[in-house]
Amino acid sequence: MEHHERDVLGTARPAAGHRFPLLCKILDCREMLSLQVHPPAAAASQLGGDPKTEMWYVAEAAPGAELCVGLKRGVTRSRFDEGLRSGTVADCVHRIEGRAGDAMFLPSGRVHAIGAGLVIFEIQQNSDTTYRVFDWNRIGLDGQPRELHVPQSLASIDFDDVEPTLIADEPSIRGGLRVKTLLRDPLFAADHVEVVERDRLTPRSGAAHVVAAISDGVTVSGGGVSASLGAGEFCLVPAATKEAVIEGEGGARFLIATPG
Repeated sequence: MEHHERDVLGTARPAAGHRFPLLCKILDCREMLSLQVHPPAAAASQLGGDPKTEMWYVAEAAPGAELCVGLKRGVTRSRFDEGLRSGTVADCVHRIEGRAGDAMFLPSGRVHAIGAGLVIFEIQQNSDTTYRVFDWNRIGLDGQPRELHVPQSLASIDFDDVEPTLIADEPSIRGGLRVKTLLRDPLFAADHVEVVERDRLTPRSGAAHVVAAISDGVTVSGGGVSASLGAGEFCLVPAATKEAVIEGEGGARFLIATPG
């Protein structure tokens, strides 16, 4: 990025400081994560942070594992404030049972938490601004509650964001591939690809792509080099790559994310 930004990104916009615009992670949640929010652009500029829109793809889920996203219908700012004071704000949060294959869009301003028993691929803007609004009344290893960022959170939460739903696009068949559109946003696009019969995908030329292998059996090649990916491994295809190809054995699954 420091010396070859255009070769890496093509026409995509870099993050602040000429950084790569996306972060791609795997979250292995053994316990409920804190309830948090990322500031929208307007709030971020006032709070001295950066906005962060993200997307989750559930790779594995224990029975009954939950995604906490948005607010329950009827919850107001004053009800939420009261829940924070009384320690009952968990009652204000909308919950969805997470299952393998589910995907959720999380625009900046959407309050959220990930429940125990979920393995999630997370694609997001390259930003580290996270405000923790509630930590389920837990005590840290030092015997004290963890630090919260309540004023910043209240300035960032979209209180009109009520009971959001999972991404529900139906997959399409492209040769031996089953492709599901997960997200089309100005910040990034993301697809889930399942290989029904051995086949190849040719990503859009002139654009950067991040390939995330959900299973074994994924190979990325182009520009005279190739990489075999195992489950949980990632590969960046720079925009300048000539004749890039993503191939998969039958049953292989991967995500492909493209910055905007």
